[in-house]
Amino acid sequence: MRKFRGESLVVATHNKGKLEEIQQLLGPHGITAVSAAELGLAEPEETETTFVGNARIKAHAAAKATNLPALADDSGIEIDALGGAPGVYTADWAETPNGRDFVKAMTETWDKLEAISAPYPRTARFCCTFVLAWPDGHDEVFTGEMPGQIVWPMRGDQGHGYDPIFQPDGFDITFGEMDRWQKNKISHRAKAFEKLVAVFEG
Repeated sequence: MRKFRGESLVVATHNKGKLEEIQQLLGPHGITAVSAAELGLAEPEETETTFVGNARIKAHAAAKATNLPALADDSGIEIDALGGAPGVYTADWAETPNGRDFVKAMTETWDKLEAISAPYPRTARFCCTFVLAWPDGHDEVFTGEMPGQIVWPMRGDQGHGYDPIFQPDGFDITFGEMDRWQKNKISHRAKAFEKLVAVFEG
């Protein structure tokens, strides 16, 4: 595994919530993160059908554009009764002509589960893949998952995305009801990050 020796890197995202989560994770390691959005980088087209494929596209595009190491995350929710959907298309399900609307996406997701009378518990998992890419084309990959179930109605206004309808295993509250510090300790992103920190150590 290649070690990261710098003090700053690019986080290849235009998502403010995701950037804040990653900055909180990087902070204790003394690493400064600047986002692709802050640097004015264009968002590359995500043409792959896997989390790792899309994370690689974003990480390598940012590393090449800035000549700095770049960290990208591709994440989403997989719902068993929907055959793993929305998966890599999680954000796409929220797209509208006026931007992303996750309330609409969550409502339509629940309607799909109701339409097929999906059995309870409606099991699902949040998945996260981190790719840390260097300007020379090398990359390292780290994955994490948080299993749970889809619940209704939406609960909580913390977090982002599908958090208000995802209740992680071992808890009776949703990610949307969970204090973000608590969520950041147990989330799919935290689990992937636990593996990623190995590149910053030693």
